[in-house]
Amino acid sequence: MLKHKIIGLDVGSKTVGVAISDLMGWTAQGLDTLRIDEENGDLGIEKLVDIIDKEKVGTVIIGLPKNMNNSIGFRGEASLNYKETLQERRPDLEIKTWDERLSTMAAERSLLEADLSRQKRKKVIDKIAAVFILQGYLDSIQ
Repeated sequence: MLKHKIIGLDVGSKTVGVAISDLMGWTAQGLDTLRIDEENGDLGIEKLVDIIDKEKVGTVIIGLPKNMNNSIGFRGEASLNYKETLQERRPDLEIKTWDERLSTMAAERSLLEADLSRQKRKKVIDKIAAVFILQGYLDSIQ
């Protein structure tokens, strides 16, 4: 059993999908989608810290989108910047990145299989991608 919960983040330019583990560290569930404004420097860190405190989170897993050749592009740099900003705000947290190359595609596929409308998919895709990121990490530590 974990001493604390783990959250997974799918960081985008307009939203951050948030998923959370159970206390056993076995499963990831979608929790929230935070609206952010990356262009104007609003990364939603305060809202995220509120969630971290309320849910007693000790570890944060941030999806790191890499190119297929393993290099880090613009979105990957944005995720690393997000990690740095959160770490400055909460140095007590363990923050790791997780290769999320295929998580958004897998999330999209699962929502298509669930036959959700485009409108509904758009509302939950980031949260579901965060679930895929976190579940991948949880599976790796079992």
